[in-house]
Amino acid sequence: MAVDTPARIAIVGSGPMGLEAALYARFLGYDVDIYERGDVAENVLRWGHVKLFTPWRQNVSPLAVAALTAQDTDWQPPDDEAILTGREFASRYLLPLARCDLLIDGLHTRTEVVALGREGQLKGDHLGAEARIEADFRLLLRDAAGAESIVNADVVIDAGGTFGNHNWVGASGIPAPGEIAAADAIEYGLPDVIGRDRDRYTAKTTLLVGDGYSAATSVVALAELARQQPGTQTIWITRRHREGTGPVSVLENDRLAERDRLARAANALAGGASAGVEYRPGTAIEAIHRDAATNRLSVRLSGMRAGTVDVDRIIANVGYRPDTRLYSELQVHQCYASDGPMKLAAALLGQTSADCLDQTSLGPSTLVNPEPDFYILGSKSYGRDSRFLLSVGLAQIRDLFSIIGDRPDLDLYRALTAVRPARR
Repeated sequence: MAVDTPARIAIVGSGPMGLEAALYARFLGYDVDIYERGDVAENVLRWGHVKLFTPWRQNVSPLAVAALTAQDTDWQPPDDEAILTGREFASRYLLPLARCDLLIDGLHTRTEVVALGREGQLKGDHLGAEARIEADFRLLLRDAAGAESIVNADVVIDAGGTFGNHNWVGASGIPAPGEIAAADAIEYGLPDVIGRDRDRYTAKTTLLVGDGYSAATSVVALAELARQQPGTQTIWITRRHREGTGPVSVLENDRLAERDRLARAANALAGGASAGVEYRPGTAIEAIHRDAATNRLSVRLSGMRAGTVDVDRIIANVGYRPDTRLYSELQVHQCYASDGPMKLAAALLGQTSADCLDQTSLGPSTLVNPEPDFYILGSKSYGRDSRFLLSVGLAQIRDLFSIIGDRPDLDLYRALTAVRPARR
């Protein structure tokens, strides 16, 4: 069902996907409000010291480049093949985009969307009926001072992501006994071990948990800190034990050089006794106890390398999951395995490649929920599946507005000839 302009679209989140979706909507003539509980690109800046794997050209849209060029004639894009850090990506792209004339008036930072509903409807009311389609969305907002208010919208796009809603380090995916109590000594993100956060890890023993690229980033940084600061130790545990290979997957002929370099460096650290790294495969955390006298953590381990280790801090690079509480009063069909929207989750099962570069948009129909005019985009749409790429998100935005506008051939990215500023 087409949603004609100037309908009001509410977007949750001002990360890459939220800003891009808002820009696309504004170009089409919709009224747009972006609600961000923190600041623009706040989650990107939390891992700002880390390099992206993909080059600039894969992470930006021609629509945004055109908007930035029109807004500021001095704006210069990086080289197409440049590999930026998260901080560079935010400062050179996301933050200027948020300040452009098309978006700034509808941007509401420090404003949390607490809950979503339908005007005059409960979750089970009017399944698939016209009465539900015609009812506005009702958003409960909370500002930085704690004041709450209600706003309405015709369409809601949840691009809130998953970063910040972490998984747990305990065995079986639930918190280990003592994990919640020790939260201030556990880092679930990507600390800047060599820079801003180095004092937390210098001459300390850290327990690192995880076998993905985030864990690889952490162990390489911890090893470098150990070279600079003797006495820095890392115990690295992974739940899985890959016989004959390292803990981090290495793709044959990897098309992303930075990803390949990182994985090989991490696996080399796991295979030797250098750089203060002790690797324990097939091992999980059973319980965490904090010693009141020393403030250190005593961690009980199970599996192949069971036992107890005493550490100062834990880095838990165990992934993220979507927070689905926001739309618990809407009719959203969720996957029982990934927590993502069911149609997309089912389609993703057919994409079995371990290489995220093989991910493609799976078509407009996979973005449709039982709740009319409610959509989940970006990493949140992938649930617990970590293969999401920004380029896939851009394709999702294109597909989404072909639904909203009821124009299957609508593609602003294809139609627009991006203006490339001359190099100086």
